[in-house]
Amino acid sequence: MRWIARNTLVAFIDRHPETRASLTHWQSVVKAAAWSNAAEVQSAFSKAKVLNGERVRFEVAGGDYRLIAAFDFRRGIAFVKFVGTHAEYDRIDALSVNLF
Repeated sequence: MRWIARNTLVAFIDRHPETRASLTHWQSVVKAAAWSNAAEVQSAFSKAKVLNGERVRFEVAGGDYRLIAAFDFRRGIAFVKFVGTHAEYDRIDALSVNLF
């Protein structure tokens, strides 16, 4: 799959270096994947939570951070919609957030 918002993740990693290993792993798994639905995404990331048919929430750096991605399975694209701390995640609407 292709994923959109690479520069956003790179900048986030620069500001939060403790997320580097987790986000680098996320990027490599997504890039190699050919998922056709959210259940397949969840099977690749055991702690991921499917929010709806296209959005999935991922735990980053042991759960201290969150990443929300929207997937267009037909086109093979993952759109990063949010990446932030757990506290920031608690203040957003995960189903509609579109920060990038």
